[in-house]
Amino acid sequence: MVLAVSSLIVFRHGKSDWQAGDGDDRSRPLSRRGRRSAAAMGRFLACTGQVPELALTSPALRATETLRLAMEAGGWRGEVRTSEALYGGVGEVLAELRLLAPDVVAAMVVGHEPTSSDLIAVLIGGGRIRLPTGAMARIDLGPESWSDLEPGCGELAWLLSPRLAAEGIFTHGSDPSERSGSAKGHWRPPS
Repeated sequence: MVLAVSSLIVFRHGKSDWQAGDGDDRSRPLSRRGRRSAAAMGRFLACTGQVPELALTSPALRATETLRLAMEAGGWRGEVRTSEALYGGVGEVLAELRLLAPDVVAAMVVGHEPTSSDLIAVLIGGGRIRLPTGAMARIDLGPESWSDLEPGCGELAWLLSPRLAAEGIFTHGSDPSERSGSAKGHWRPPS
């Protein structure tokens, strides 16, 4: 068991709209399903009190939209940084994470496949992980500093698909202004 010093939420961008955009991969927006998924995941984080204090996102439109919609729907705020590393591979993402300040306790990366799934597998020491579109996973990390991140230093706490999050019922108020960044609402499956 990993004695967690910090946690990382890996968030794969929502489903994109392949018919929209100008043909450039980076400018492809979210589909309607992708927008709904991002909102459901944002509400889940708010309801469970697992809001990151810092989010690193790929510069691709579908990734930045995913993060923005999740934050809006969940009514939470935090520092947001855009990084080319999130458009790259696991090595680039790890290098970016190692630069985080030691006082950051909860961070999020919003990126793409196969990097998102590969990052989870590397941090938990192996295995075959498949992070569906719009899904997120939390990894509890053992190192005392982000600069000490290495393969196998984490433990998978949970992995949640947007379908499961959307089917859940969130019991706190629907008005985001009534919630704080550390909302502790309740999530329960539908009856």
